Amino acid sequence: MRPQSTQKNRKSKLQLIHQYYSYTGFYNFIWENIKKAILPFILIVFGLILLDRFIIDFNTFFEYITENYSAISIYSLFFASESILGLIPPEIFIAWVKTLDHSFINLSLLALLSYLGGCVSYFIGKSILNIPKVNLYMETKMAKHIANIRKWGGFLIIVGALLPIPFSMVSIASGIISFSFKKYLMYGLFRFLRFYLYALAIFSLMS
Repeated sequence: MRPQSTQKNRKSKLQLIHQYYSYTGFYNFIWENIKKAILPFILIVFGLILLDRFIIDFNTFFEYITENYSAISIYSLFFASESILGLIPPEIFIAWVKTLDHSFINLSLLALLSYLGGCVSYFIGKSILNIPKVNLYMETKMAKHIANIRKWGGFLIIVGALLPIPFSMVSIASGIISFSFKKYLMYGLFRFLRFYLYALAIFSLMS
């Protein structure tokens, strides 16, 4: 009898969770962002293909970049971008590491830097709390992200890590509401999965 009641309790908890995310619009939010993500991703990938075939040989271009700029400077640029609003599309850097030796190791380094960049953004959000005027501005500017992270917590961090929602914005919002950093680190690990999945598509198209 006891296992059956436990099973019923688990089912009821899952049902309550499902109802909560349904009523608060979480599933619609994911679907809308997936639809928004598909087109930009397709445009970026096929844009890279068209540029490679008709305008510039990316292998030659990336070789030029590698020969004239140190890897540290390129990774530093990427880390800065991932820490501050994700200004440069990561797909460009993923395409770049495809031309390097040990591309999987370099891809993993990119994913790690993106993950750490999210941590920097988290602490930017935390530090904003100590500057009242900046805090008020950011809470107004990021009201939607802050409201969503309060409603959906870790699930929004997972979505931000996987989809082309600005991960830095989600991370800053997490810091602003003082979301558990340990949980943030755990949910943010999905950032690695995003880079590996995107690399599968980009590497296969570049080969």
